[in-house]
Amino acid sequence: MTEARLQQYLDDALGDRVPIQVTPMVGGGSCEVFAVDRGAARWVLRRAPRHASSATAHDVLREFRILDAIKDEPVAIARPVVACDDPDVFEAPFYVMERIEGRPILQAVPEAWAGAPETHGRALEELIDALVAVHAVDWQACGLGDLAHGGDYLSRQRTRWLTQLESYEGRELPTAHRIADWLETHRPADQPSALCHGDYKLDNVLFAPVAPPQLLAVVDWEMAAIGDPLVDLAWALIFHPGPEGTMRLGMAKEPRFDVAHLPDRESLVERYTSRSGRDTTSIGWYDVFSRWKLAVVLEGSYAKFLRGLSNKPIHEHFGAQADLLLASATTLIDRGDAT
Repeated sequence: MTEARLQQYLDDALGDRVPIQVTPMVGGGSCEVFAVDRGAARWVLRRAPRHASSATAHDVLREFRILDAIKDEPVAIARPVVACDDPDVFEAPFYVMERIEGRPILQAVPEAWAGAPETHGRALEELIDALVAVHAVDWQACGLGDLAHGGDYLSRQRTRWLTQLESYEGRELPTAHRIADWLETHRPADQPSALCHGDYKLDNVLFAPVAPPQLLAVVDWEMAAIGDPLVDLAWALIFHPGPEGTMRLGMAKEPRFDVAHLPDRESLVERYTSRSGRDTTSIGWYDVFSRWKLAVVLEGSYAKFLRGLSNKPIHEHFGAQADLLLASATTLIDRGDAT
């Protein structure tokens, strides 16, 4: 019945009558994703979870609006098709976008990359280059000016994310409060604002399943905002596959990244700096901030799991990951790498 309502909605929105086939997909972060085959069209439907971890999380309609605004910019995205705010159509608000035949990097790299380890560094270089393109978008000209908040972006972060943490009504996490105080004391001047992805990393981009690495699209824009672009950069570096990463992607299963052929963290920061023209001298502070913020985000899904409101098995492990991130941030502070 749900699929029939979805087909009727798509028919009415697009002005034709075409049967659909809907299949659940793995992935999508905290949202739910479905493959939609409609005639010759191959789409992905991204639906808000029926139990959100906070009042502001998982706003797929806002996500659609951002993608629709930048669809003609030189940014690698899956083009949006249509959005729906009526939960009676498909059980929750959703939007539909084109389906990219690529894959994210999570536990392993594509099989085709195994025979060309000397090209593995290109994956990280393309990750940085795609981020530079996102941050270069003229967000005001694209009609996204109302997403920008007045005042200093960084000055709002401590209150915002501590409030978010408290709203979960879960674990207390005193370490998170100590790190928040350090961040406030050592806060750098704001960067010029940019369109930021908000969850930028190797498993939120899609690569072609062939060698050498080719980035096809940046996906999962639910945390996108107008803010400080160095947060995106530091966030991505948390997941560096080499020993400098805290939550290393592409290394859990075969085939793995060949670490010997990967640019290190410093090289990637330099690449971003030279191509974006931005000042990255305070990146150490952002390394701490991004770990702290990600820990708070993950804690939201873990709190849902503890309350029995999540049916995703991976959320059971988010508590341990939040602890790991807070410990890593503390280590950076204690050894003086963050100033």
